[in-house]
Amino acid sequence: QVRLVESGGGLVQPGGSLRLSCAASGRIFRINDMGWYRQRPGKERELVARITRDGSINYVDSVLGRFTISRDIAKNTVDLQMNNLKPEDTAVYQCNAQTTHILTRENVEVWGQGTLVTVSS
Repeated sequence: QVRLVESGGGLVQPGGSLRLSCAASGRIFRINDMGWYRQRPGKERELVARITRDGSINYVDSVLGRFTISRDIAKNTVDLQMNNLKPEDTAVYQCNAQTTHILTRENVEVWGQGTLVTVSS
């Protein structure tokens, strides 16, 4: 079983920066896509950024030019660098991974527990 643990959330002023990190552990055969989702107050969960195993990246339009996703395949980690944060970025951010099960070779989706990011003065 694969487990994702996030870190790096917290309170930041508008215009500030935070870096979220997510580390996968457990019985890992293969991690395919990794990404960050968020759920803002009163909103549905949305994809913020995703990176494939070969490095292809996509972002939600609202974070383009401000957020950068990166991953280390060898370490099974994915980071989200968030710059020029805005109050509307306030949300619970969750790490997501598409994995290949070590025994069945089936695709298994794994979620982290979430980390709160609050952007406020």
